[in-house]
Amino acid sequence: MRPPFHWTLPTRALELGKRTLIMGVVNVTPDSFSDGGKFSDHARALEHGERLLEEGADIIDIGGESTRPGARVDAGPLPGGSRKASLAPVSAEEELKRVIPVVAELRKRKPKAVISIDTYKSAVARAAVDAGAEIVNDVSGLRWDPDMAHTLADLTCGVVLMHMRGRPEQWRSLPPPEDVVALVKSELHAWAGQAVNAGIRRDRIVLDPGFGFGKSFDENYPLIARFDKLRAIGFPLLVGTSRKSFVGRTVGEGTDIPPDQRLYGTLATQTALILKGAHIVRTHDVKASLEAARIADAILLAQ
Repeated sequence: MRPPFHWTLPTRALELGKRTLIMGVVNVTPDSFSDGGKFSDHARALEHGERLLEEGADIIDIGGESTRPGARVDAGPLPGGSRKASLAPVSAEEELKRVIPVVAELRKRKPKAVISIDTYKSAVARAAVDAGAEIVNDVSGLRWDPDMAHTLADLTCGVVLMHMRGRPEQWRSLPPPEDVVALVKSELHAWAGQAVNAGIRRDRIVLDPGFGFGKSFDENYPLIARFDKLRAIGFPLLVGTSRKSFVGRTVGEGTDIPPDQRLYGTLATQTALILKGAHIVRTHDVKASLEAARIADAILLAQ
């Protein structure tokens, strides 16, 4: 069985481990890799969020900036070089315009829903929590905004620390790690320790190994195969393999297939990860992932 945890949020605590929780994705972006801006309109994003809740999502994760491969992020200059001006990151002001109306209206329509904001910017995190979000999902592991850790300590919200190697515009040039599992385990352990030292309580933290984020095609599968090694860090684990390119390339036998054709491969990775200890699955396809998780949970209970 997975180790049990209680994830402390501002208005409640979520029980983790008894069953897999499902986090549904709502991208309020014009350039998401997975849905191509399908829900960039506020009304459509709200409709999509409500639909995911009806399908059984335990958490709705709302994001206003794509961190697809090659994207530029607003995290200061890259070490050792400048960046092209044409690769403009999304400003905090623009991100706020995209996500805050959706967070606030979804909270109004679905007051019992658990809402997460997918951002690495402290200003967006604070505004989203003020609007009703209870979780901040930071793909940078609190590393890109120097004010993020202390902001989250002050907000007392739930926190997801994700592992990422480098930044999206660097991924194609990153040298391979000697041992990707050891690297992820070591760095997540260090980043979680830094978060606790900044005042974020342990029972508010969940870790995400960041499948596809700075990991090459060949590095994601060892991370799945040895995912149980991450349990030693001592925190609940969230996974996000939904529609990722490494899934599409495997299903397509070396040829990338479109994101909307990667469902069955995604479900295979999610099932394997639940059996190896994942507490939360982040997904674009809530109903299918929920059904797969129920089977995986039944297998865990039968052990």
